[in-house]
Amino acid sequence: MNARETFVVRSLHPCPVFLIGLAVWLFLSLNFLTAAQAHSGKESESRYLAELIAQARAAGLADQRQWHLLLHYRPNLTGGHTSQADDPAFFLSNNGKTDPYAELEATLRSFFSPKTFGVLYQAAPCAFIARYHWLKAQLSIDESLLPSYHCEHFSHWYRELNPRGVTLIFPSSYLNNPSSMFAHTLLRIDQVGQTEETQLLAYSINFAAQPTTDIGITYAVYGLTGGFKGRFSTKPYYLKVKEYGDMENRDIWEYQLGLNQEQIRFMLMHVWELQLTYFDYFFFKENCAYQILTLLEVAAPEWHLTDQFILWTIPAETVRLLTQRPGFVQDIQFHPARTTTIRRKLERLSGKEKNVLTEIIEDAEAVKTSTVMKELSPKRQGLVLDLAIDYFQYNNTTREETDGTEERQLHRLLGARSDLDVVSPNVPVPPFSTQPELGHRPARAGVGGGWRNDESFEEMTLRAGYHDLLDPEPGYPLYSQIVLGSMKVRHYNKRNRTRLESLTLANIVSLTPVDMLIKAPSWKLRVELDTVKFNGCRYCQNINLNAGLGLARESQWMHRVVWFALPEFDANYSKAYDGNYRIGGGINAGIIASFTEKWKMLASGSYLRYPVGDSSDAFLFFFGQRFAVTNNIALRVEFQRRPKDNEGLLKIQVYF
Repeated sequence: MNARETFVVRSLHPCPVFLIGLAVWLFLSLNFLTAAQAHSGKESESRYLAELIAQARAAGLADQRQWHLLLHYRPNLTGGHTSQADDPAFFLSNNGKTDPYAELEATLRSFFSPKTFGVLYQAAPCAFIARYHWLKAQLSIDESLLPSYHCEHFSHWYRELNPRGVTLIFPSSYLNNPSSMFAHTLLRIDQVGQTEETQLLAYSINFAAQPTTDIGITYAVYGLTGGFKGRFSTKPYYLKVKEYGDMENRDIWEYQLGLNQEQIRFMLMHVWELQLTYFDYFFFKENCAYQILTLLEVAAPEWHLTDQFILWTIPAETVRLLTQRPGFVQDIQFHPARTTTIRRKLERLSGKEKNVLTEIIEDAEAVKTSTVMKELSPKRQGLVLDLAIDYFQYNNTTREETDGTEERQLHRLLGARSDLDVVSPNVPVPPFSTQPELGHRPARAGVGGGWRNDESFEEMTLRAGYHDLLDPEPGYPLYSQIVLGSMKVRHYNKRNRTRLESLTLANIVSLTPVDMLIKAPSWKLRVELDTVKFNGCRYCQNINLNAGLGLARESQWMHRVVWFALPEFDANYSKAYDGNYRIGGGINAGIIASFTEKWKMLASGSYLRYPVGDSSDAFLFFFGQRFAVTNNIALRVEFQRRPKDNEGLLKIQVYF
């Protein structure tokens, strides 16, 4: 290597070392600056979080009604608060269920955390979006000082709902399902541009229990004690109409609510927060109607709706509450169940048209061959065919399995109807029972006097709920009875003794009149403690279980009359009987006549034979009349005959 080459090599050798050193220096400097900025940012976030917590404390936000509504807090009898939400994931503080202050501070901290929540892995301001927007408004939160977030899932969901209004939906009671015996409420989210024809495409918000068993006694116990989880869900409204109006044959009342767009959006934010949260479901208190009211209170905190229901929440009473306050309800609409539509159309047919209807239901080909059908005008033919189609569609929704015969019959009838070039006549379908808020109040107290055998008595009665066959009819399904928690106390004058005369746990009757198209069974169930006079025991307490299954038939004699006959099972336990019990059965038959809307009569008789236990038989007879002074005051006269045991009673009843 010559001198020149040596110079070049020695000149170039230090250069790579210098560059590497410079790169290391730049890397360390940048990391230092980044760490310093991160530290500075965290210090800034910590200072800002501390400021927000201090502002929230100073403003007393944890004590405000809206915060309590968002977290579903209710005051304890001994002080403090407890949330009715039971899902631990709903709370951001370990003590959040019982500590509004701790939950509010934990919520503020979550807004600065990168942690995600729920199955959608959402940032806290998205997962708890109603809380965030309320706190943001109260504290004027600077979003630029928070970690960035994007609530795509909520935005997509909200666009799908496309809300412009809210309607409360009230499907009437359905006695064949214990959880729906007192009816139901849910919300429909009415959409922008919605018409009467497209409202089925809207979405509904529903709260319902998720049963883990269908065994009768277990189901009842779980439902009464909060053994089931209840959840909110958002589903297309047409699915709920199919369930209630077609499958369960429940009339539906719709109440358009007076909520503005801001209230609707905030309520839906809260619904979004609740979709994965559960509440312990209580059949009488924290049920569907109660939880729907909690949503409406979030939208309008000044309404104070749930405060009106202390011991139980009956759906019809929540509707009454909404309709009685100015501005709550803007409009009311009725949508009949399929069976209501069928019965109303059937009322409009002549005897000749009913005969034709029977022919084409038995064989759809009769549409072409029936001479009577050809004698009808095209419009009357259309009415008969429409009713036949309604009948087959009703059967298809109520039967689990078919052999395909009815589907083929329906297809032929639809073809015949399309060949008939007339528009279906507009047949009015008024409800058989008026809207629920027009009914009497569910609880009832009464005082009266009468005689039993050879002595007089005074009587006081108290009933927790709900409606019996002689109560005023408006607002309640016809020929149905649900009596729960009823007791009767009497003072007998001859012996100067006051005693519990009866205690009714449940007394349920469902009389569904059959006609040429609808042939549903009628049934009853009674569990009560009463008194009997038997085998020398003057008035012995008796535990009675009675159940029956049979038929009812309605006629238009006078105002309205229904006849019924139900074979029944009857079991008794009392010291009045040999061996302390008797078990048997027989038949119960009677008549209910509504002479006017205010005057109603019930007469029934039973013959019972007891082959098991104390071998005996009995003929029982009951006659009662009710006159409604007002919707919530009634006079009642009753006479009852049992073997060697007769009584008469006059009383006044007040509903509250």
